[in-house]
Amino acid sequence: MTALLSQSRRHSLFLLALIALTLAPLGVRAQFGLDNKPVTGELVSELSTIGAGKPFKVAVKLEHQPTWHVYGKTIPEGAPGLPTRVTWKLPEGWKAEELPWPATHRIQSTGGVMMDAYEGTVYLPYQITPPASAAAGSEVKLDGQVDALVCDPQTCMPVKLPFTLTLPLGAEPAVNAANSTVFAAASSEKAPPAPTPAVEPKQPEVSPAPKTATPEPAPVPAASAEATQATAPPQAEGGLAGKLLLAFAGGLILNVMPCVFPVLGIKILGVVNQSGEDHRRIVLHGLAYTLGVLVCFWVLAGIILALRSGGAQIGWGAQLQSPVFVLLLTLFLFAFGLNMAGLFEVGTSATAVGSGLTQKAGLGGSFFSGLLATVVATPCAAPFLAPALAYAFVLPPIPSLLFFTVIGLGLSFPYLLLSAFPKLVGLLPRPGAWMESFKQAMSFLMFATAAFLLWTFAGMVDDYGLLKGMFGLVLVGVACWIYGRWQLPYKPSKTRLTAAVLTLAFLVSGAVLAWPEPLRKKSAGTANGEVAALNWKEWSPELVAQLRDEKKPVYIDFTARWCVTCQTNKLVYRDDSLRSEFHRLGVVTLKADWTNQDEVIFKALQELGKAAVPVNVLYVPGKKEPVVLNELLTVAHVKETLGKIEQPVAAVK
Repeated sequence: MTALLSQSRRHSLFLLALIALTLAPLGVRAQFGLDNKPVTGELVSELSTIGAGKPFKVAVKLEHQPTWHVYGKTIPEGAPGLPTRVTWKLPEGWKAEELPWPATHRIQSTGGVMMDAYEGTVYLPYQITPPASAAAGSEVKLDGQVDALVCDPQTCMPVKLPFTLTLPLGAEPAVNAANSTVFAAASSEKAPPAPTPAVEPKQPEVSPAPKTATPEPAPVPAASAEATQATAPPQAEGGLAGKLLLAFAGGLILNVMPCVFPVLGIKILGVVNQSGEDHRRIVLHGLAYTLGVLVCFWVLAGIILALRSGGAQIGWGAQLQSPVFVLLLTLFLFAFGLNMAGLFEVGTSATAVGSGLTQKAGLGGSFFSGLLATVVATPCAAPFLAPALAYAFVLPPIPSLLFFTVIGLGLSFPYLLLSAFPKLVGLLPRPGAWMESFKQAMSFLMFATAAFLLWTFAGMVDDYGLLKGMFGLVLVGVACWIYGRWQLPYKPSKTRLTAAVLTLAFLVSGAVLAWPEPLRKKSAGTANGEVAALNWKEWSPELVAQLRDEKKPVYIDFTARWCVTCQTNKLVYRDDSLRSEFHRLGVVTLKADWTNQDEVIFKALQELGKAAVPVNVLYVPGKKEPVVLNELLTVAHVKETLGKIEQPVAAVK
């Protein structure tokens, strides 16, 4: 009895230790900047009050923490990094024109690579032109976002920096004295000439680029010629052996990252299952796992290097920038989590292709585990991995693949070590009932990873696309439940066949429903025949009154996120022909979001004789009362309502 209690305590302590090790990597979030802001962005203006139809200058102000930097608008071919992009979300009719950005400076980037980049405080200038129809006494909200790759000497991460600025419109413009020195500095700014492509010698410290006098056409903050200067691929510093060591260490550290540790935990469980096998068999499992890691690294590295050789600006982990890849990985990890939670089990035939990683799988399962570990590892930029990758991307293909091979060996090393030294496996507790508890506990890490990927997916699609993605997960869950409930060996063959068909149908339906569509641009223009999305402005009674005074047609959607009918109605706005009518007639679209309590919206609904959403109304110029549409919208019904606008009105941009 005492021995049994001792063994039970040993299993409990082992399980707690594994859970603690699982949760420990969550502390790395600060390392990757999730709790820090290595760079911030804001919008500043040369004017405190702007005038209708009169251009003025603004600048996106970037402030970097010490040692951090972002890159310029262009990246030399073959060099690591991603270009900095600024996108604008302006009211219809407002225009943003890019002015010459300040010159980048040669600094030491990740992994000792010399690159042209921005650091410290920098201003990216633009000229904003209001429409002549802008009404004095109103306000305008200028929104935009900076997309950049921010790096320090050890690591890099993509950032999105939204900015906004609200300015009043007056009869005459007024200068903003607080920003006068910023915008006046350009009058004495000297732009550097475009350098001749050449390899810079290694430098122990950063030195600014030389400047020669060049006339500037307009006073903008730190304006000078960048754009397009040609530079040689960056030169890496440090010995090859040191870089390879960093590559190995980076791959090794990936094993304790939150996105990898669940897979490692699964394979630890597999090692325990295999502890009763002979040494040769266990070593083969380790080699199969290592081969799976290496094959995946070789394939991914080959694809990325091929794309980079074609001029594409792409980095390691760039597959996570594809909404299709993110969706499929989310669906897979969600289904895999349901498997680990016990909703369904897979048979030995499926195990051969890697579906049963938690069971006594065989060499095929170990090989697939290595593939999966690499796929989920690539978004993680471990402290020593980023410098090695930065160096690898500027090397010729064969040496670059050598680096990726060493990284893969680092990732697979723990499991390879356990397989090579069976005595270490012997220190693990005997298989028992605790394993099922551990397997189910590990399912929550799969769900957490799927949740993170779903959040990533949300940034690539619109609200409706995210809603489809979540319902797609539900259908995948139904497929897994049907499989686990009726696809069982002791069930009649007819039942199993029906279950297989239904499982496949729900899986395909879930993937099709969740399949992402490209985000439509909110600009007024079109591209490749596609009509731009409607620009929904925030509703307010004052804005409605102003637009009606200007004799402009106004369409208002009173909606809420919790309203299912409201979300169904939004499908009509995806129709190209309907959007064309909105644009042709110059209809201003407003959204009154009643997701949270709002007395102003409630009062407006009461004035329309309504007490609930959805409510959609159209104010036709020259008519006092609005046209209230049906609760359930159709494309034909909305087009018919828009037909009540007698003459097209110039679009409000």
